Amino acid sequence: MDAHRLYRATGPKKITSFRRKLLTSSASDLPLSLDRDAAESLGSQLRRRLLEAIRSGALRRGVRLPSTRALAGQLGVSRPLVVDAYAQLAAEGYLALRQGARPMVIVDRSSAPGPDAQDVPAADSIRFDLRPAMPDVGMFPRKAWMRAIRTVLNNLPASDLGYGDLRGSPVLRRALADYLGRVRGVIADPSRIFVTSGFAEGRALTCAAFYARGARRLAVEDPSYSEWSSVDRSGLSRLPIPVDAHGMRVEALAGSGAEAVFVTPSHQFPIGGVLSAERRQYLVRWLRERDALALEDDYDAEFRYDQAPVGALQGLAPDRIVYAGTASKTLAPALRLGWLVVPPDLVGPMNAELRRWSEGPPRIDQDALAELIGSGAYDRQLRRMRRLYRDRRNHLLTRLREALPGLKVEGAAAGLHVTLQLPQDVDAGGEAAILAALLRRGFATEGLGRYSATAAGPRRLFLGYGRISESGIDHSVRILSEILAGRPMRGAS
Repeated sequence: MDAHRLYRATGPKKITSFRRKLLTSSASDLPLSLDRDAAESLGSQLRRRLLEAIRSGALRRGVRLPSTRALAGQLGVSRPLVVDAYAQLAAEGYLALRQGARPMVIVDRSSAPGPDAQDVPAADSIRFDLRPAMPDVGMFPRKAWMRAIRTVLNNLPASDLGYGDLRGSPVLRRALADYLGRVRGVIADPSRIFVTSGFAEGRALTCAAFYARGARRLAVEDPSYSEWSSVDRSGLSRLPIPVDAHGMRVEALAGSGAEAVFVTPSHQFPIGGVLSAERRQYLVRWLRERDALALEDDYDAEFRYDQAPVGALQGLAPDRIVYAGTASKTLAPALRLGWLVVPPDLVGPMNAELRRWSEGPPRIDQDALAELIGSGAYDRQLRRMRRLYRDRRNHLLTRLREALPGLKVEGAAAGLHVTLQLPQDVDAGGEAAILAALLRRGFATEGLGRYSATAAGPRRLFLGYGRISESGIDHSVRILSEILAGRPMRGAS
């Protein structure tokens, strides 16, 4: 029967279904081969090669794999061997298995778990998003932003629509100099401010400038951020320095051999401590004595709930510290707007690096942010979000105390997440198992393993409240308490 006759006989819905079957009922051979002379078993080889194809991006999310019978026939192996390989990958969260359907890849290269990272869940699988440092983008001030854009477009002269200064819009740099001095105690001249496409670019640019100045070893907090590829590409080697409830243990810098340091003094990420006054003074002395430089990430300092914000470290040593901030937490990551305040001696190296690989963020968006700051709308948005996040944090703490009274919460009353210490008998494998169990219930969060492979002390969960309602917090804490009640203690069990 040709397609035209089939269409007339069955109707448009059935012909669409028929065509879908034609497309999906047969599968092309996978480009896999097994070595029968290898010491590794055939089943292990098959699982490993499928995993490599998923992690490399060759097998993308949504791709249907051959049936167990078809793949066994292609490879010349028994069907149970293929069944076992698929089942293992499904148990590890890579494949979805359903009776009567071919296995489907459910992660892609960006979310496939690697040896040093946990699963990044697909957005449509998350019911309760408690990932740390995630702002409530639903509260983005759309009307205020549109007004700012209109004002900029009405007033921006045509001469300013060219490429302009690579350091960023002069209008925004002036606004930032005033704002950061007023709110964060940063000593900033517009000539020393560089506007970047978010923090990642700012950190990469800073590390390249550190290297150009002669630094080779960068001390970093442990635990700290999980993504360091741009730092490693700069040529700097990383030296982990442990943290505790009072931030980086700066006395460990003395014997480290570092010539530069990366620090989050106002709210250590991810543990949540605040660098004490004594440690701030020690760090500043170390910078001067070693002729060293620091990169200060002030990622969420606007959100402090128990007292006035701690001033930026940069104010104590503006000739030694590069200050980094962004609009990602205060407004939205999608704006891709960040800034660096650079010591005078580093302006030249920074300019040289900037000209090598950056064109900067859009000028109109930069001026819109300047308008938001200058009009007072930015401060109003911060006050609004501060109240919202404070209430969510208090609600989360209340529910944790009620449901899990034996577990300790760490960190200052600040930012967008709290740190929950897990019981002492939970090891790294147990933490990973708890996270996997939470994810199966639609609860997305992160643990210590994502941010450090070596950090001492108890295992931890980092529970964000930026993107979850109070009712969502209630459901989440109930799920968490149920899973911890029957938790696996050890990863090997």
